[in-house]
Amino acid sequence: MLSIVIPIICVIVTLVVAIPVSFLIFQNNQKKVNAKKIGSAEEQARQIIDDAVKNAEAKKREALLEAKEENLRAKNDLEQEIRERRSEISKNENRIMQKEENLDRKIEAADKREANFHRKEDELRKKESELEKISQQRAQELERISGLTSEQAKEMLLDTVKADIQIDAAKLIKETLTIAKEEANKKAKDILVTAIQKCSADHVAEATISVVQLPSDEMKGRIIGREGRNIRTLETLTGVELIVDDTPEAVVLSAFDPVRREIARVALEKLIVDGRIHPARIEEMVNAAKREVDNTIREAGEEASLEVGVHGLNPELIKLLGRMKFRTSYGQNGLKHSIEVAELCGLLAAEVGVDTRLAKRSGLLHDIGKSIDREREGSHVQLGVEICKKYKEDPVVINSVASHHGDVEPESLIACLVQAADTISAARPGARRETMEAYTQRLQQLEEITHEFKGVEKSYAIQAGREVRVMVIPDQIDDAGMVILAHEISKKIEAEMKYPGQIKVNVIRESRVTDFAK
Repeated sequence: MLSIVIPIICVIVTLVVAIPVSFLIFQNNQKKVNAKKIGSAEEQARQIIDDAVKNAEAKKREALLEAKEENLRAKNDLEQEIRERRSEISKNENRIMQKEENLDRKIEAADKREANFHRKEDELRKKESELEKISQQRAQELERISGLTSEQAKEMLLDTVKADIQIDAAKLIKETLTIAKEEANKKAKDILVTAIQKCSADHVAEATISVVQLPSDEMKGRIIGREGRNIRTLETLTGVELIVDDTPEAVVLSAFDPVRREIARVALEKLIVDGRIHPARIEEMVNAAKREVDNTIREAGEEASLEVGVHGLNPELIKLLGRMKFRTSYGQNGLKHSIEVAELCGLLAAEVGVDTRLAKRSGLLHDIGKSIDREREGSHVQLGVEICKKYKEDPVVINSVASHHGDVEPESLIACLVQAADTISAARPGARRETMEAYTQRLQQLEEITHEFKGVEKSYAIQAGREVRVMVIPDQIDDAGMVILAHEISKKIEAEMKYPGQIKVNVIRESRVTDFAK
């Protein structure tokens, strides 16, 4: 047992002694290795530092060289710029010196010219004085020779010159008017033809009566009523005359006011459909007809404004415009005429390059005064101006309304277009009809106007009053005077007559020589 324990103890003691020794030996070896590594690292660090110092010095030298080169380049550029500036300054100084020299020379030349001018002015005064003396002497000599004073001679000369100037002026007027008319007529015809082609309208002449068809002649008795009370009630409430005659199955309504006539027509048709005809029912139907006609008027005004594209009208203006549906002029419906004028104004405005919307507005409202001219005193032009001012219309629209018949001068091109469109609409074939009495009065007035001028022998109104031929006395009116006479007659016709379209004035001068062979 002991023999086993002793070796084990020896092994343990050996291990106890060997481990620390081994650790110390390992630690010493590790220190040596670390010392070698540290020495190597320090050597590498010193080498790196030396390399860095060398690189820094090299870069420093390079930077210094670059800075010196940059300074040298900047210095060279600056010197070059200074040389250029000095050269430019030198050139400017030379130019200034040359300009000063030129200016001095010009001043000297101006002084010389001024001196020459003063000298020539003095000479001119002397010559003028001498000429004045010679002129006075010549005038005195001419007065002595001719036996006339200078004033008398001047009057004779002026009379001669005046006659020559009148002839030349008449010729010039004729030539100028001919050229202007040819150009203006050509351009105006192109514009008007274009506008008329784009605007076509049907025309139906309207009368002052309305005819209501009856289902049978027995209805006439019921309309008349016992002792005529029904027809009297209807006439009293509507202000319309009912004509019940031998016309089969028809009653004629006659009234100058188309609105009242329309109310009576609507009321009578309602009564015929209803079948109950007595005074109380008549009154009820007339009131209903008034409301219906009022709605019709308002709708007609709105449709007209929408049709021509005129927006923003006052509601009262729309009602007045709708009343034009029941207004006629020479048989032409007032509302259709206003719509047509508005369309023509818009087309003409587009051709000449003005505001089409304002032109349409002016054309639509140009006859608005006719909607109330049966109720108030004054012409439809005056009433139209008052209405437009009342509802704050544009000044161009107001002037167009005031000037469309020439009562005042047009102040804008749109006002002139309204005049032209109004004339076109009224002058369309079939647009208007005229009574025989008014037609003959117009022709008679046309001939009377021409006879008021001196030198007119006789005149004839032809072409339905669209042309007047004026025969002049050859001894009193010469060729130059014919131009002036035609112009004066045209102006007088424009001032004193109202007519659709235009009137052509032809002045004819005829010389005849008669002899007899014996």
